[in-house]
Amino acid sequence: MTTAHVFISGFVQGIGFRQWIKDKAINLGLSGWVRNCPDGRVEAVFAGDREKTKEIIFLCRKGPFLAEVKGMDVGWKEIKEKLETFEIVV
Repeated sequence: MTTAHVFISGFVQGIGFRQWIKDKAINLGLSGWVRNCPDGRVEAVFAGDREKTKEIIFLCRKGPFLAEVKGMDVGWKEIKEKLETFEIVV
């Protein structure tokens, strides 16, 4: 199991980005969470199959309609435990 910890910057808050990420993650069978950061970025953790995790990171580089992704920071680690669901956290 692979986990990616992602920070997405640009015009990514207030346009449904978190819900879009949640929908894509669930469709790919990933677990984890997504939230808005006080500095205007979106932070997400994706856990699951490495190829599916790479796929959602690729999708996040474009984002949903109206989004303007300017940058992404991605950190990887292997984990043994699986997160159960994918949630939007506050």
